[in-house]
Amino acid sequence: MNWASSVTIIRHQLGAIVCTALDFGVMVTIVETGLAGPVFATALGAAVGAITNFFLGRHWIFSAKHAAPVQQGLRYAVVSAASLGLNALGEWLLVRVFGLQYMVGRVIVSGLVSLFWNYPMHRRFVFANRGPS
Repeated sequence: MNWASSVTIIRHQLGAIVCTALDFGVMVTIVETGLAGPVFATALGAAVGAITNFFLGRHWIFSAKHAAPVQQGLRYAVVSAASLGLNALGEWLLVRVFGLQYMVGRVIVSGLVSLFWNYPMHRRFVFANRGPS
């Protein structure tokens, strides 16, 4: 691993912390105020985090302004839709099937989805340098 890769991973993790704080903040607010249950709140929180993460990824994490934002945005939407589904499915599984407290389930699921889905897909698919647009 070279220095540039290390910096990218650090930025990704810092961005993930910021976006996760927004994501969880939305989720907890919705659940604790009784506006909706954990599964819907998870999906909405993930959407807020995803929008923020796209802008951080394009401008700071991957410095990926080489491609048109619409092209990246479409790729990001596909990856984020899958991420949202994985997060909601994981939340459902851990809360409804295994009976974990919703926040515990959310922490476990979001960590796994970020590590094994989001980072690799952002690095290799969404924000990869694909040459001239």
